[in-house]
Amino acid sequence: MGFFSDRVVPPRAAAPTPTPTARPTVLPVVGQPPKGVAEEGERSNRYESAPPRFRLEDVILPGGARSQVESLVGKIEHHQTLYEQWGLGAIDPGGRRVAINLFGPPGSGKTMCAEGIAARLGRPILTVNYAELESKYVGETPKNIVAAFAAARQSEAVLFFDEADSILGRRLTSVTQSADHGVNVSRSVMLLQMDRFEGVVVFATNLAKNYDGAFVRRILGHVEIPLPDRAGRERLGARFLVASLPRAEEVTPAWLAEITDGLSGGEMLQLVIGAATRAVQRAGDARRVTRDDLAAEERASRAARRAVGLDAATTVHEEVHTPTPAELAALRAKAGLSAGERPIEQDEAAS
Repeated sequence: MGFFSDRVVPPRAAAPTPTPTARPTVLPVVGQPPKGVAEEGERSNRYESAPPRFRLEDVILPGGARSQVESLVGKIEHHQTLYEQWGLGAIDPGGRRVAINLFGPPGSGKTMCAEGIAARLGRPILTVNYAELESKYVGETPKNIVAAFAAARQSEAVLFFDEADSILGRRLTSVTQSADHGVNVSRSVMLLQMDRFEGVVVFATNLAKNYDGAFVRRILGHVEIPLPDRAGRERLGARFLVASLPRAEEVTPAWLAEITDGLSGGEMLQLVIGAATRAVQRAGDARRVTRDDLAAEERASRAARRAVGLDAATTVHEEVHTPTPAELAALRAKAGLSAGERPIEQDEAAS
């Protein structure tokens, strides 16, 4: 029974009818879910897999990111050879981990990359968003997590969690109410399901720094999907400026790449759609996309980014300071560690 469940007692023959105050008050937000909530089998039916819409070859990535993705997919494809025939299982007991984390700014192509991975592996993809997991009823979110994994297991699909930092953020250390406890339980259930799942899981986030350390250690590989560089934007421009789109001769993929520095692929797509929408409302020879149309949409896109606090420049990489031996010794002394021990943070980073 749930924490706020009512105890159901079979009525006796001579028992008086309970008064309305005999039953404890059940709060709708933290109490039992509404009547008719599906059992595990029906709950799993909420999550449906679908054929991937993109191939990995369709994803425009810089060389480093593509190499990482290809390597991780290769490790999954050749896992049996690597870990059984070639004996890597003896030196890497945790090698069965098949979770990939894609991180980067919005619109950079993380979802498309996840579908490309599924296509390369010849599997359908089952996409789960945070809103489909989270419930205001205590105990329901963990059940939804279990059901998502069960559905992926049944359909042999690649399980894709979008907005993964929302469900895999750091666990709360100061638990003051039942909602806080529920957050920690959901995190723990997700980690347990990952340990038990023998399929492939892909996570995507715009906020990788929010991940819980225990989750990070369970990942096969982390791949940054950055904003497109000049060459990538030109390739995207060639894809978005389709041959059937009426446009002025000077509207070329190279010119589009030039004016979209710092924008994501998703923003470039919306820019072209917006410019086409401007053009379609005109008549005659003027009914074609011009540089003015695209430039106006580009200015509007950047203004919108500034308005919501997004940086339209490139992805910023923080410099990582490597502690000197003297600094490490001071840290150990401060933490009360012996010379052979390492702080927990270093263990997590090294895992």
